[in-house]
Amino acid sequence: MSVQLLRRKFTVEQYHKMAESGILTENDRVELIQGEVIEMSPIGRRHASCVARLTRLFTLRLGETAIVWPQNPIELDDTSEPQPDLTLLQPRPDFYESEHPKPEDIFLIVEVADTTAKFDREVKIPLYAKDNIAEVWLVDINKQYIEVYRQPSPTGYQSVQTFHRGQTIAIQAFPDIEIMVDEVLG
Repeated sequence: MSVQLLRRKFTVEQYHKMAESGILTENDRVELIQGEVIEMSPIGRRHASCVARLTRLFTLRLGETAIVWPQNPIELDDTSEPQPDLTLLQPRPDFYESEHPKPEDIFLIVEVADTTAKFDREVKIPLYAKDNIAEVWLVDINKQYIEVYRQPSPTGYQSVQTFHRGQTIAIQAFPDIEIMVDEVLG
């Protein structure tokens, strides 16, 4: 006899109430993905340094044209509030104090993967496509390349390119800003 487990799905509002009531604390490394509270992997040294490099690169190159939003939440819909490694956002005077960024505020999402590449490719990136995020980069620090996802559709991204060391990537929203893969990977 097989037993079916029942899962309880949460909304973003319920997720926030869990934090407000102390069920979840700021020490909990979790994100809400399609109604499920998912524990995030610990951040290793290589992962942290890659995020720091990206933060510095984007801050220096983009200046006031975008808000660089490292490892902070974004609200995709009523059931998903992921925390990408880095997001480039439309500038706003309140720096999103009044609400988390939504898909229409996002220029680019970057996920840095060492142990999470499979989850990022199979769960998070399709979710970003469904929510019409124009561009996503997956920095695979183990394989030493960057996958660039563009042209979102409900079934996934229609354009996927891989960039290796020695190549440059132009940010779709800022085509005059080029980033060398080597600058990201270190």
